[in-house]
Amino acid sequence: QVQFVESGGGLVQPGGSLRLSCAASGFIFSTAPMRWYRQAPGKEREVVAGISNSGGVITYADSVKGRFTISRDNDKRSIWLQMNDLKPEDTAVYYCNTWGPLNTWGQGTQVTVSE
Repeated sequence: QVQFVESGGGLVQPGGSLRLSCAASGFIFSTAPMRWYRQAPGKEREVVAGISNSGGVITYADSVKGRFTISRDNDKRSIWLQMNDLKPEDTAVYYCNTWGPLNTWGQGTQVTVSE
């Protein structure tokens, strides 16, 4: 079955960095464009970054451009999100999923940016 396992979150001070990981299974990963999403308390889930199946097309939300970098490795069935210069407004639970997205979601990984 489809499964997403996110990891790498934590508590970090403003200006700090984190690298999130996502391992996916249960579908043909190499053909699937992927996205990182996040959901802050009291807010709707939003798209943070996306990457095409080959990695040749990458998009970012305006709020994270220049600070976040998405990448993938089809052999490892994984995507990553390098997050630099983190801000308090980046605090959220981060999820990975296909561009669609699929109906199945992982548990996410909590990112908290605070002094």
